[in-house]
Amino acid sequence: MPYVRRNALGEIDSLHARADGSDEFLANADPAVQAFVGNASRPEQAFEQLDADFVRVIEDVIDTLIVKNILNITDLPDQAQAKLFARKSFRERVSMSSLRLFQPTDFGNVI
Repeated sequence: MPYVRRNALGEIDSLHARADGSDEFLANADPAVQAFVGNASRPEQAFEQLDADFVRVIEDVIDTLIVKNILNITDLPDQAQAKLFARKSFRERVSMSSLRLFQPTDFGNVI
C-alpha cells in the first residue's frame, strides 16, 4: 500500500496511499517502511531469527547424515535425541493441521 517519496539522500521522506507519479511503491513489510514508521526490528530479533534458521539447517544436516547411514540417531546423546524427536514431532503436528492447497481432494471428479 505505501508509496514512498524519498529525499535527496535517498531516505524515505513520506508515505502515501496513492502514487503521485514520481513515488516508489514498497510493501508494508519492507524494512525501510517499517523503520520509517518506527517498527524497526531490534538487532536481537534479527539474530534470533538467524539462530532459528540455523537450527533448522543443522536439523536437516543431521537428518541427511542419518538417511545416508553416516550417523545413527543412537550415536547422539540422549538429550540431543529427545530434542530432535520433540522438534520433529512438533513440526509433523503443525504440518498436519496446516492448509494443504495442492493435495488431491474428494472433489476431483465433481466436474
